[in-house]
Amino acid sequence: MNDPIVVIGTGEMSGVFTRGFLKLGYPVFPVNRHTDMEKMARALTAPALVLVAVGEADLHPVLDKIPSAWEDCIALLQNELLPRDWEAHDLQEPTVIAVWFEKKKGQDYKVLIPSPTYGVGAPILEKALATLDIPTWEVGSHADIEYELVRKNVYILTTNITGLELPPGTDVEVMWSEHQAHAREIADEVMDIQFLLIGKELDREKLTAGMVEGIEGDLRHKCMGRSAPARLKRNLGFADEAGLTVPRLRAIAARLD
Repeated sequence: MNDPIVVIGTGEMSGVFTRGFLKLGYPVFPVNRHTDMEKMARALTAPALVLVAVGEADLHPVLDKIPSAWEDCIALLQNELLPRDWEAHDLQEPTVIAVWFEKKKGQDYKVLIPSPTYGVGAPILEKALATLDIPTWEVGSHADIEYELVRKNVYILTTNITGLELPPGTDVEVMWSEHQAHAREIADEVMDIQFLLIGKELDREKLTAGMVEGIEGDLRHKCMGRSAPARLKRNLGFADEAGLTVPRLRAIAARLD
């Protein structure tokens, strides 16, 4: 029998991964808000993987409570994830996936482009998702996954925040074909914040091209999800801490008030 896999979080995204794990024959143990993880860790001392599949707001509180026995087998998949998030909890090189498929309630998953993976647990994630015909690819270094995480963040933040100024239901094809200049301004300020958070600059044109690849992967994808206002507020908080001006983002926030 395969070693067990622990899945922290019981939402839509965790359900996709759980299906894949079960198809591979892994016993899956779910963790919800009421689970005593320390007690579970005493029974499951060496899981094959501990997948943290919670929302952005819950990530740090969950990582604060991760039992020490599980620290070497953590896998992360959150939106807006960056190395600073796991480094703040002294986690060394966790398994990471930048998820480029979506899963909404009442609908099956939808792939935009292949999802990059990294870390010792990457083969498990790749094989599990392959059972569901979800494509992945494995990057070879910390720098590579850092870039991929920033690229995904630029995509999701730019489309969400641009969507705050567009009619409800606007898709990314319309955003990019009819409002590209505006979207590029927002993407540039999003990159300013991302570079602040990772402590260095990356190639802006490469990131823009990577964002466009995501856009072209699902032209009907809606720009603005329910999390868009919170994403804008959170990133303006990062900008405030560093004294970044980001005038376009601030103007959007002012119109929302």
